Order: sequence, then C-alpha cells, then structure tokens
Amino acid sequence: MDPEKKGAKPRAGGIRFGAESHDEGAANHVHFEEKLHDSVVMVTQEEDGSFLVKVGFLKISHKYEITFLLPASQNLRQEASSSPLPNLYLKLIDIAPVTEGYRVKCEYVAHKEGVIKEEMVMTNKINNNASVKVTLQARVLDRLHGTPMLLEGVKCIGTEPEYDSEQSDWQGFD
Repeated sequence: MDPEKKGAKPRAGGIRFGAESHDEGAANHVHFEEKLHDSVVMVTQEEDGSFLVKVGFLKISHKYEITFLLPASQNLRQEASSSPLPNLYLKLIDIAPVTEGYRVKCEYVAHKEGVIKEEMVMTNKINNNASVKVTLQARVLDRLHGTPMLLEGVKCIGTEPEYDSEQSDWQGFD
C-alpha cells in the first residue's frame, strides 16, 4: 500500500508557513487565515430564548470587565435591568440600548478552575414578568498555566487576593 495514501484524508486549510527559506536564517512565521481570528465575545440565542455568552479563557483569582452586545428581545423592549437575585461572582454594571439591541457591561470574578457557567436574569423595568436569562460561559485557567489572550470585550481590571492557609496564625482549638 502506498504510504502517502494510507489514512490520508483531505484537510481544510487554516495555517500556512512563511515563504522564508531556512537557509537564509530568517525567522520562521506561522500565518493564520483571517477567518480564524474570531477574537470577540460570542453571543448565541438558545432554543428557549435565553442567551449564551462565551467569553473565552480567563485566569483564576482575576476580576474582569466583560462587554457584549445582546440582540433585541421581545421581553426587553423597554428599559432593561438586572434581576434582584444576587450572584457573588457576576455583577451587572450597565445596560444601554443601542441600534443592534443592548450593550451589556458586567464584572466577573474567576473563582474556580474549569469550564464555568454563571447566570444572570435581565428583566423589563415596566413588566417584571418579562425576563431574559443570560448565561456567561468561560474556561478558567489555574494560576500556573500562563496568561490567557483575552477576547475583544474582555478586560482584566484586577486580581483577587489569594488565601493561603499556611499564612494563617490561627492556633486551632485548645
């Protein structure tokens, strides 16, 4: 069997290497196609009418300001606000109507590793029964896995103090 054809499947392009020759000693570069540069916060509407907001990679114990566009919704036609149900890690800062729908600004504290989903409910100020659920999804890296490249619309605004139990001067129970 021909080794070139064995298990060979056509693959879609996406990466190409620079034309520089290795003999010239020039630095080698990898170039990505433009369509691969999806570096913005993604907002998708679920079947139940709620919205999923994907904010990419974040780092644990860091505080982020996340801004995204929420499409216009039947339930939020007039003035929108945050539901009074508190979330310790996700706080709505501002909702502003724009031509595309609403520009939403919130703060999020990355408090645990892994894929996280935090929910907030936006309600209509005039009709409290009309609401939209917004789920924020992120992949939170631990503190030893480097610094993630943040998507457009995500800004690191600080770090949260880490608690180390070895630094405590508590002597325990007698």
